[in-house]
Order: sequence, then structure tokens, then C-alpha cells
Amino acid sequence: MNSTIVRDIFRRPLTDLRLSVIDQCNLRCQYCMPQEHYKWLPKRDLLTCDEIDRIVDVFAEAGVRKVRITGGEPLIRPDLAEIVEVLARKLMGPADLSDIAITTNGVLLADRIEELKAAGLCRVTVSFDTLRPDRFEALSRRRPSTHAKIVAGIRSVFAAGFSNTKLDTVVIRHVNDDELRDLIEFGKTVAAEVRFIEYMDVGGATNWSSAMVVPKAEMLATLERHYGAIQPLPKLDSAPANQFSLPDGTIFGIVASTTDPFCATCDRSRLTADGIWLHCLYALNGINLRDPLRAGATHSELLAIISEGWKRRADRGAENRLAQQERGVFLPVSSLQRDPHLEMHTRGG
Repeated sequence: MNSTIVRDIFRRPLTDLRLSVIDQCNLRCQYCMPQEHYKWLPKRDLLTCDEIDRIVDVFAEAGVRKVRITGGEPLIRPDLAEIVEVLARKLMGPADLSDIAITTNGVLLADRIEELKAAGLCRVTVSFDTLRPDRFEALSRRRPSTHAKIVAGIRSVFAAGFSNTKLDTVVIRHVNDDELRDLIEFGKTVAAEVRFIEYMDVGGATNWSSAMVVPKAEMLATLERHYGAIQPLPKLDSAPANQFSLPDGTIFGIVASTTDPFCATCDRSRLTADGIWLHCLYALNGINLRDPLRAGATHSELLAIISEGWKRRADRGAENRLAQQERGVFLPVSSLQRDPHLEMHTRGG
């Protein structure tokens, strides 16, 4: 299969697909899912493994090289290893995928890491916001014992021999912003790069305020007081994180989507678990790929839908939000309740 990289209005390529496989999650993190109960997508609407196999082939022909499996919490899905195995067959093959990664909260990771490795998973990213079980309980509204499962899951990734492991930390003022150094030191023990993420005002962040955002410059200043001079590393790809090096050579990243958006080079889109294709994390609507897929659309017809959709893409959501003088919560609870596709846990973060 020969692929042609499709570019949008601003000449941004379509090369990175965030593939949600389930909208459900076993945590209730305050910055993502502040409500305890949600309306889940109907199970009949979720793309099957065969449908995922087929649609990823189409995305690959349109230029996608990297697939990141997301949720909700992807490890909840029983056939996740089968999905990984199907995607792994495309690595450097006819579809030319180069990377298959997963983002997980880590709760179920220790129990499933070996089967995921055997299936062909390339990399793992774990969302890990605090080293303190008491803070974890306040953030996730789950028992502190669950925090120990996450730590065990992170250690299992290291034990299984994975490389390029990432730990993603959403930094919130007066919540966990005093743990930056501790998290980096923990990352050293499990050969993982810590990536600090500015608190974003995307769907689900109904408690967001600008006062809770810790900007990239402030994070760097805090870390320099502990470590000394920090060196920025050259930007060699379109990944959202800017990387930095500590004096001892330790590398960490910062994703400054709120105060320093990377919209100009954003090459990623998101496919919800029920097949709605979103061009931007801030998008208010998307393109339904499930219906034509189930109606018998051919590979060429699906490719035309995806190619033409991306060519019309003009999204610069984070930049538009930054430009607003009065910046409050992006979406009220009432809007999220009317349309679950607006939720962060549905669109895969």
C-alpha cells in the first residue's frame, strides 16, 4: 500500500492518530472527570477490532505513522491485546506504521503488561500526577491503595523491558506543583521521562481556572532552583512536549498547551471509540466514520472522506483559547451532558 501524506489548510500533515478504544474510566480525576457518574457510549456503537483494523489501514494510507491507543482507560477493554496485535502487524509493513503506543492510568497495567508486550506494543505512557497516596485520593476520588497499583504498574513496564516510557503529570497550582523534583527523581528509578502538562481547559475540566495553571516558565524556574542550569533540547519532531536536560543529563518534558500552544505544528487527530473523527482537542464536532464503515463503504471511499476532511482542517483551538481576553471554563456541565463526545475521556486526551 502506497501512502500519500495529506495536509490541511495550514500545510500540517496527518501523521499522528489518537485512537480511543473505550470511553469508560476507573478513576474520577478532578481535571478530567469531576462528576462521579456519566452516560457511556452504547456498546453496540464501539468500533470492533476488525473495524479498527480496517479504519487504521485507511488512516495509514492518508499519512498516519503513529497510533496512540487511549481511552477513557484503554486497559478496561477486554480485547485490547487483540487490538494491539492487529495494529502491530502494520509496523513497517504495507501500511507503514512506525509506532504503536498506549496511554493508561496504570491501575490495571501490572496485570496486562506482558500480554501487551507479546502483542507487539512499542511504548507506554502512564498518567501519574502525584507520588502521595493522600493526594491521589483527593484527585481521583479512589482509595489510596489504588495508587500502589499504579506504582506497581509503572515498575512493571520497566521490568518488562520497554524503553521510551513516559510519565505524564498534569500540574495544578496548590495541588501537586511542589512535587516536580520528586517526580523527576522517581522517573529516574524506572527509566521513564517525566512530562509536565499545563492544566488545560478542555472538555471535562469544569473546575478549570487560569489561576490553577502553572506555566512552563514557572516550572523551569522551580526546577532550576533545585538542579541548577537547565538546557532546552532541539525540537526534532512535532510531539507536543518541549524537552529539557538537567545538569546530570536527565531529560524531562513540558507540554505548554495552555500558555504556549503548538497548534502551528499539530499533526494529530482523534478517533473516538465509536468512530467520530475529531481534528482538534477543542473541536465541538467531528466526522462520523462509523456509519459509512458499517454501511459498506470501500477503502477508497473512506480514504476520500478522511483526505477531504483533513484538507479542510483549519483548527487552532488552543491558540484561539489563549487569545480570549476573558478565559473561563470551555464547556459547562450542561453541554457535556448533552453530548458525551465533548468529554475529554471520550475523545482520548
